[in-house]
Amino acid sequence: MSPAIFIQFLKELQKLKKTEEINELLDFYENLLTSRQIEIMTMYYRDDFSLTEIAEDMGTSRSAVYDLIKRCEKTLTQYENKLMLIKKYHQRNKIYQKIMEKNDPIINQLIKECMDTE
Repeated sequence: MSPAIFIQFLKELQKLKKTEEINELLDFYENLLTSRQIEIMTMYYRDDFSLTEIAEDMGTSRSAVYDLIKRCEKTLTQYENKLMLIKKYHQRNKIYQKIMEKNDPIINQLIKECMDTE
């Protein structure tokens, strides 16, 4: 693999990781955004619209869409830094998995019920 292809691969990998992180933030905190923010973030991160496509659809400029996305990313990150819902969710899941490794059917059923409420 040539260095240029490898660098492009790494850039795509970083972009995918960021998309996954933002989607997880949206899963936990999107209800704290305005309906317009939710719509634009969904179009960009979940539906893979370009900035230009969103701007045309929303009747605004590409730079306005870009600015809104960056503000939302910052806001969502601040929510997680303060509330730590995602961090705590992952910590609980690790604990659930350790408990389930004990292979007690009754306990495993209770853990599954707990996980279903998440």
